[in-house]
Amino acid sequence: MSRIILASASPRRRELLEKAHVRFEVIPAEGEEKAEAAEPGEKVMLLASAKALEVCEKLEPEEDMLVLGADTVVVYNGIILGKPHDRDEAVRMLTELQGNIHQVYTGVAWRQYKNGRWTEHRFVECTDVLFYPVKEEEIIAYVDTGDPLDKAGAYGIQGDWCVYVKGIRGDYNNVVGLPVARLFHEASKEGIRLTS
Repeated sequence: MSRIILASASPRRRELLEKAHVRFEVIPAEGEEKAEAAEPGEKVMLLASAKALEVCEKLEPEEDMLVLGADTVVVYNGIILGKPHDRDEAVRMLTELQGNIHQVYTGVAWRQYKNGRWTEHRFVECTDVLFYPVKEEEIIAYVDTGDPLDKAGAYGIQGDWCVYVKGIRGDYNNVVGLPVARLFHEASKEGIRLTS
C-alpha cells in the first residue's frame, strides 16, 4: 500500500494496528455519528463506512491508498449502549451489564484507491462478553476513575474493568475496538498486504 490512513482518533485502534506492525497515519473523521439502521451490525458498518468516506473526501487520491474506518457498539438485550453522557449513565450501564452476557459489534470499512477509482470493502464482527456479578460500590469506584466515560458500554476490557470479565466468545481485540485478525484475513482475500 502507498498509504494506510486510520480514520479514527481511538488510541486503542492505534495500539492494535501498531502491535500488528501496520505502518499507518491517523486522520480522524470528525462528522456526526449517525446511521439509519435498526440492526447493530448494519449500524456499525454504515458508521465505519461514513468515517472512511469523510476522510477520503479530504484527501488527494494516490494509487493504492487505503483509508480504514471502524465503529464499535455494545448491545444488551437488543439495545445499543454507546458512550455514557455522564457518570450516572455509566453507573446505570454497568449495573445492567454486570452478571449478564452482552454483545460487542465492530463494523470495519476500508476504501482503496486503485486504477483511478475508490472501491469499498466492509464487514462486521460480533463478540459475546460475560461479566461476573459486580457490587454497586465496585461499579461506582470504577466509574469514579473516569475510565468508562469515553468507551462504548462504559468499560474498557483492557483496563481496570478486566477483573470483572468472566469470559468472552469471539475475538478479544474486537471488544478492544478493532478485530485485527479478521481485518488481515479480509484484506488478504482482496489481495491487500497491510504490512510492508
